[in-house]
Amino acid sequence: MPRTKNNVASRKKKRKILKMAKGYWGSRSNVFTIAKNHVEKGLTHAYNDRKLKKRTFRQIWIVRINAAARINGTTYSKLIHAMNEKGVTINRKVLANLATENPQAFADVVKFVMN
Repeated sequence: MPRTKNNVASRKKKRKILKMAKGYWGSRSNVFTIAKNHVEKGLTHAYNDRKLKKRTFRQIWIVRINAAARINGTTYSKLIHAMNEKGVTINRKVLANLATENPQAFADVVKFVMN
């Protein structure tokens, strides 16, 4: 039986990889075998960085809350502890947004929690 090649599917696969490699430097965007490796590595980084993004944003929120808390005479740690004691359930994202967008409302929250 004669050997057959599926040119249509293989060409489509190569085109897909080379399209994803568009904008890469040098032969990384032109040569399929090199492009394949770099696209795969890029996708790995994209997957990992979607997880790291959540970590990074939480760190940013904590820094912002701490800065605003210190302006109001307390620290991040004491503020979060007091909020847990009082049963105030405002998450860090909302609290950080409140600290940057509306400092007076943040000060009211701090005052309520600390007393």
